[in-house]
Amino acid sequence: MSESVIRVIPRLDLRGRRPGLRELRAALPRAEFDVETALATVRPIVEDVRDRGAAALHDAAERFDGVRPASLRVPAEVVSAAVDTLDPAVRAALEESIRRARIVHADQRRTDTTTRVADGGTVTERWVPVDRVGLYVPGGLAVYPSSVVMNVVPAQLAGVPSLAVASPPQRDHGGWPHPTILAACHLLGVDEVYAMGGAQAVAAFAYGFDEGEQTCEPVSLVTGPGNIYVAAAKRLLKGLIGIDAEAGPTEIAVLADVTADPDHVASDLVSQAEHDPLAAAVLVTDSVELADAVEAALGRRVAATKHTERVATALAGRQSAVVLVDDVEVGLDVVNAYAAEHLEIHTADAAAVAARVRNAGAVFVGTWAPVSLGDYCAGSNHVLPTGGCACHSSGLSVQSFLRGIHVVEYDEAALREVGGHVVSLARAEDLPAHGEAVLARVPEVEPGA
Repeated sequence: MSESVIRVIPRLDLRGRRPGLRELRAALPRAEFDVETALATVRPIVEDVRDRGAAALHDAAERFDGVRPASLRVPAEVVSAAVDTLDPAVRAALEESIRRARIVHADQRRTDTTTRVADGGTVTERWVPVDRVGLYVPGGLAVYPSSVVMNVVPAQLAGVPSLAVASPPQRDHGGWPHPTILAACHLLGVDEVYAMGGAQAVAAFAYGFDEGEQTCEPVSLVTGPGNIYVAAAKRLLKGLIGIDAEAGPTEIAVLADVTADPDHVASDLVSQAEHDPLAAAVLVTDSVELADAVEAALGRRVAATKHTERVATALAGRQSAVVLVDDVEVGLDVVNAYAAEHLEIHTADAAAVAARVRNAGAVFVGTWAPVSLGDYCAGSNHVLPTGGCACHSSGLSVQSFLRGIHVVEYDEAALREVGGHVVSLARAEDLPAHGEAVLARVPEVEPGA
């Protein structure tokens, strides 16, 4: 392909060298997502919800969503009635998605573990679910009933006793969230659903509010993806509430060699690019032949897809690229440095290559496991770290809703046995009262004994 041709997607040529992590992080494409700047917009919204509660939430809905819901909490009959209007094929797909997600997430449940440290001394790690969670389901360019499944299933299997879902009110649906969202809630047995979106929804969950005789109690944790204002509200309120992550635009990276099917690769890049003009699509390959074939396939698919303009913008943006490398070994360096939300492996011996991936939100192995499978029906969770955060963070799971609490039990003999060491360390840190708390119980112990 001639370099004079206008490319569907930029190219980054790393052939002839093996860049280190620092160079890769600087060179690899990434969406601009300035949460810090968004804080200035979000702060007054959050403070308004804190101060005025339901009135602020109604005003925000009118301002940002173009509709003023009759009530913030969606009536139970509206939630249940949404199932009656659901397309049977969509209902069947949602029920299968729920079934598979429950199978996978059930295996993530933790069991308490008691460790005997000494005779008469044990430490037990208890796994306790958070008391209440707020689950956010976006409602911008697309409708995401699948995000209801991905938020609710792990929270339920963790044993969270109280959970609520928020999704933006829709002008076309009477001021309630989209009926498919409501139907998914009903299928999952969730009846506490609120018509509120954006930063104001995160604030509502953090502070709670009263509306007439109904109360939305504050939550301990907010999870779920959203736009930059949702991410900024999470950052602002972190500490008052726990958060899963500051989700940015979706990402797909594909590591492929000459054995890959270029049309499969192109279709998967397009599938994620249709989310958002800021969505990132990155192909890492050691084959110029494959790169050219994928780009040709992209040209055909972009022209034919429903959201052509959105997809074309995402692919042409600075967050997307075809990255050329010398071999799959360097390609692994690249994808581990990039730490994609979604990573597909289309290489010879894909399973062995995938086993060497250290940084990714989720890894999809071979031609028959596209990212869209994981978005809906693989059983895995699609609420995943973005923006390179997969190098230190995990996707949503049962563990996200649990806290480990250490329970310490020592009898008198066990404390006497180790008490001298406690006194020594307390004195070394110039915190003598720590040691005296032991000596008050077993005064005969000697430091270091």
